[in-house]
Amino acid sequence: MRRHLAVLAAILLATALPAQAPVGPDPTLAARIKERYTKREVRIRVRDGVQLFTSIYTPRDTTRRYPVLMSRTPYSVSPYGADYKAALGPSGNRKWVDDGYIFVYQDVRGRYFSEGTFRDMTPILEKHEKPTDVDEGTDAFDTIDWLVKNLPTNGKVGIYGTSYPGFFTTVSCLSRHPALAACSPQAPMTDIWMGDDNFHGGAFLLAHNFSFYSGFGRTPRNEPGPDARYASAAASNDAYRTYLALGPIGPGTRASLDSATAPLWQNLLTHPTYDAFWKARDVRPHLHDITAAFLTVGGFYDTEDLHGPWWVYGSIAKQSPGADNRLVMGPWSHGGWSRGDDDVLGTLRWKYKTGPFYRDSVEYPFFAHYLAGAPDPKLPGVLVFRTGGDVWDRYDTWPPKTATPVALYPQAGGKLSFTPPKSGAAFDEYVSDPAKPVPVVERIEGNGMPRDYITADQRFASRRPDVLTYQTDVLTSDITLTGPVSPVLHVRTSGSDADFIVKLIDVFPDTASNWPGDQTGFTVGGYQQLVRGEPFRARYRRSWDKPSAMVPNKADSVKFEMPSIHHTFKRGHRIMVQIQSSWFPHVDRNPQTFVPNIFEAKPGDFKTATMRVYHAPAQPSRLELRRMPDAP
Repeated sequence: MRRHLAVLAAILLATALPAQAPVGPDPTLAARIKERYTKREVRIRVRDGVQLFTSIYTPRDTTRRYPVLMSRTPYSVSPYGADYKAALGPSGNRKWVDDGYIFVYQDVRGRYFSEGTFRDMTPILEKHEKPTDVDEGTDAFDTIDWLVKNLPTNGKVGIYGTSYPGFFTTVSCLSRHPALAACSPQAPMTDIWMGDDNFHGGAFLLAHNFSFYSGFGRTPRNEPGPDARYASAAASNDAYRTYLALGPIGPGTRASLDSATAPLWQNLLTHPTYDAFWKARDVRPHLHDITAAFLTVGGFYDTEDLHGPWWVYGSIAKQSPGADNRLVMGPWSHGGWSRGDDDVLGTLRWKYKTGPFYRDSVEYPFFAHYLAGAPDPKLPGVLVFRTGGDVWDRYDTWPPKTATPVALYPQAGGKLSFTPPKSGAAFDEYVSDPAKPVPVVERIEGNGMPRDYITADQRFASRRPDVLTYQTDVLTSDITLTGPVSPVLHVRTSGSDADFIVKLIDVFPDTASNWPGDQTGFTVGGYQQLVRGEPFRARYRRSWDKPSAMVPNKADSVKFEMPSIHHTFKRGHRIMVQIQSSWFPHVDRNPQTFVPNIFEAKPGDFKTATMRVYHAPAQPSRLELRRMPDAP
């Protein structure tokens, strides 16, 4: 076991660090920053006396006043001291430097050189009656207040951040400081149990979280900065076998990630359900009375915080209906919009360089308008990239008002249709073996959660006997499906617990040509491109905080919601749905025997089970979604 732990401890490279710098340093930009800006480091004292380390870049030109662009992060504002950052502002766009802004970077409370105690996803307080009633909103308010009183600002402040800094962006904007004019939470962590980072559908994201918490938040901290004791090494070349050898997660990780050195990991193990601990960390209920303009950004192919952007946008729309509230969703991985051309992801290609378009035509004019008085860019309420169709669509709200409800129904014989089943076999079944879980991709290297799994070819899964596969006839016209994908499954298991992973797939024709200029050797003909896939842990079918066992060999139902899609299935393609009960090591293994805490399951609890999915007229399993009107 210790040998396996030593191997696992090496899988630490792929954490949720924000992707806010362009690909490769631009030496001319770095030189321009040093020429035009001065750097100072201050410790801003907030209301309870804690001092927050803040790095400030101010234009040398003192003839005018400047708007402020701020980022608050748990990942360090380095470089410290006399060295300068190689790029400044959102996405490192050089236009910020040329125009002239004050750039502010802050280590959040308890991280690096900031004082205080760090709390993972700090709970938000609705009232702040005493100086000790502090959260990230009060820290942001006090910071902004100091900035506008001590720097040559024009009285306008904007804040931005991706991933964990996206969370700090959202909650900092809840400060509602009068100078705070524009906020851009990007891939924001919003509710990390319900769908961001930690759990999806009640199932634990094993590979992602183990790799992250093995290095993040480790204690005791002898001095600010990275701790060499938890430095990452080479990743595994067979993460599937490495994680499988770990066994039950609690006993398997406790020796290396104990409560003394890894308290954040232990929070996960001791709070497996959606209890008060996690509910206090849900940002959504607090998104009322929004005063600043919001530009929330996300990617359809984000493997970490795909739910967060929809939740922030939707919660503001519902609770602050008069707010200036906008959403951008592109064909991007986690933070992909802030770097490179963004016309490639794993085995998928599209026509346009979506990254430069977003940075120059959306992000830059948004902040320039609200902070510096530039012309209104007239951005729509929702700007969304139609995957499969390779176009940007503009809508006032989400889902689009013109979309109509439809459903995809699995049928006997592996068929899939937009009409309910009328006859044929009543169900399909398969044997799920937790000792041989379905892999998330065909070969799993690195930390076990490849960033491109979310578009990965599913041909390998179609060949497995423990994966049910259904597909439509060849499409005779384009079909655009949009909005949340909501599986409704009528199921049965011979065990007392089960996971159900549902995957919506775009099947390319066998005659499809390879991507122009592609040198990878990937065969596009027959490509089964994952469009959306999510797990659901059936113990939560009745309640998120009070799990219950399934009755062996008794029919039951589960319903859950997957993040939105906006995808065109082209004429000549097919639509496919796959259903399975493991997705490893992206999702931890369900023992398929009900135990109070899966993290503490015993090896003997892991048992094979026969899973049944019904598609009879009286029990029509289905995927509920919306369809856009056909093109004229």
